[in-house]
Amino acid sequence: MDTHQFSDTLSENIDDIKETVSSGSGKIVAIVLSVYVLASCAVAWYWSREPGLFDIRVQAETPPTAGVTTAQTLQDMTNILLHKNGGYLSNDVLPPGVFMDNMPNWELGVLTQLRDFTKALQQRIGRSPTQLREDNDLVVAESRFLFDNQSWIVPASETQYQEGMEHLHSYEYRLKSSGDDRAVFLASGENLGYWLAMVELRLNSLSQRLSASVGPRRSDHDGISNDVIKTPRLKVDDVFYEARGTTWALIHLLKAVQIDFADELKQKNATERLQQIIVELEETQQPIRSPIILNGSGFGILTNHSLVMASYISRSHAELAELHNILAKPAAAAAP
Repeated sequence: MDTHQFSDTLSENIDDIKETVSSGSGKIVAIVLSVYVLASCAVAWYWSREPGLFDIRVQAETPPTAGVTTAQTLQDMTNILLHKNGGYLSNDVLPPGVFMDNMPNWELGVLTQLRDFTKALQQRIGRSPTQLREDNDLVVAESRFLFDNQSWIVPASETQYQEGMEHLHSYEYRLKSSGDDRAVFLASGENLGYWLAMVELRLNSLSQRLSASVGPRRSDHDGISNDVIKTPRLKVDDVFYEARGTTWALIHLLKAVQIDFADELKQKNATERLQQIIVELEETQQPIRSPIILNGSGFGILTNHSLVMASYISRSHAELAELHNILAKPAAAAAP
C-alpha cells in the first residue's frame, strides 16, 4: 500500500469514527434531554398539587382565649404557603418553577387573604379603642406580608413571610399572657364587619373576572353596547387558580372566626348563616377532573370551569353581604 492509498484509507476510517461518535453522542444527548423533560414534567405535576383543607386547632382551655384560634390559623396558612409541595413558587427563576403559573396564582390568592386579615388585625381587631396604641407584632406582620411576592434575591419573599409568621406567633403568645404587654383581640361585630367588607370586595372582583371568561357585555346609556370585555384565554386559568387559593384561605379564616367571634355571632343569630357560607365555599375545593381549565361557552359542548367557580363565589358573596348587614344591626334588630 503506497502512501497515498494509506492516507486515503486513514481519512475514510477517521470519517467513519467521527460519524459513529457523533451519532452516539446525539443519541445520548437526546436520551438525557428526554429524561430531563420527563422528570421536569413529573416534578411540575407534583408541585402543582394544591394543599387540601386542614383542621384548625381548637383550644382545650375553657373558656378559650379570644383570638388564639385565628392567630394559629393564620400561622398554619403561612406555613403551608411556604412549605407545601415545591415550597413557595411565585419567585422561582429556575425550571420547572419558572414555567409554572397555576400554583403561583393559587399562592397569590392565599397571600391576599393573609394580607387583608393582618390588616384588619392591625387596624381594628388587635387595637385597644381606649389607648389607640398599635400592636408592634401586628404592625411588623402586616408589613412583612405586604412584601413583593416575586422577590427571589435578598431579601427573598419567603424570609419576609416567615418573619411575619413569627410575629403572629408572638402576638398569639401575648394573647394568652397576663402581663402588661398582653395583646388585644376585640371580637365585636363592628370589627368583624370591617374585615368582611374587604372580603366582599375581593369576592365581587373575582366573580366578575371569572365571568369575563365568556366576555360579559357592558351596558351604556343607549342599552347594550357591542363592546365585549373578555379575559384573555391564557389568563383564564390564572384567575381560576387565584380564586381557588382565595376560597381555600377564606374557608379556614371563617372557621376560625366562627370560634373567636362565637358570642357576637350568637347574639346576632348569625352562626348558621356563617356556617352556610363555609359550606358554599367548600364546594369550590372539589377536585378538578380535567388536566386543563376549560373555557367552553355557557351552553356549549365543553364545560366552563370559570363560570362554575363564579357561581359558587357569587352565592358566597351574597351571603357574606347579608351577614355583614346583620352584624351592623343591634342585637335586638338582628333577631328573627
